[in-house]
Amino acid sequence: MSFFEHMSPFVGNLNALAGGLFIIAAFGIVAARQIRAGLRFFIFQSIFLAASAFLLGISTASIHLMAVAAINLISKVFLLPWLLGHLIPEKIYTRREITQAVSIPTSLIVALMLTIGAYFFSQPLLKAAALPAVLRINLPIGLAGILLGAYTLTVRREAVPQLLGLLSMENGAFFAGIAIAPDLPLIAELALAFDILILTFVVGVLTRSVEKKIGTTAVGSLTKLREEPHK
Repeated sequence: MSFFEHMSPFVGNLNALAGGLFIIAAFGIVAARQIRAGLRFFIFQSIFLAASAFLLGISTASIHLMAVAAINLISKVFLLPWLLGHLIPEKIYTRREITQAVSIPTSLIVALMLTIGAYFFSQPLLKAAALPAVLRINLPIGLAGILLGAYTLTVRREAVPQLLGLLSMENGAFFAGIAIAPDLPLIAELALAFDILILTFVVGVLTRSVEKKIGTTAVGSLTKLREEPHK
């Protein structure tokens, strides 16, 4: 038995732990009342995503997955928060974010139902894919992450929390993707990381401009914007 085969059960347990913490962070994004708290939960979620990719890289002796973990760690844990911190005014971070379509207790119940639904929906896919034991946790956890991110995107009414919901969906897709397609070329991962940073930059600039113009970042208030007449 090789070293990597001997380590596989232990790595599988650590990967399951990373998956559980990943979902807890997703619940935190759903329940966060402040933008800064939501961003912190997203950072934690991205750390657990990188940890899962690194652990799977150890289990399969894949340098590719370890490199993918490093790319995600740098782009989402360091560069993305740095961009938002420099683009978005401090008062937006600290303001209590209350513009949402569904109350937080109800949202947590819905999030729990979506997570359970993702588990049952993924079972036929797991049987069809015939994934190794160490990878089997990633598909239901990743699918739940996509659903929770989509729910956050739907119920939030502020621009930055909606961005976090979108990025959380991407984290969920990536968490499942490293199990389904672990050999995705690194150039694709680099392109995706670059696209995420560009998206964050654009949303940050627009949020700063809209908040300065109308005093709020609520998406529904964007209808107040009008082109100024030329003098």
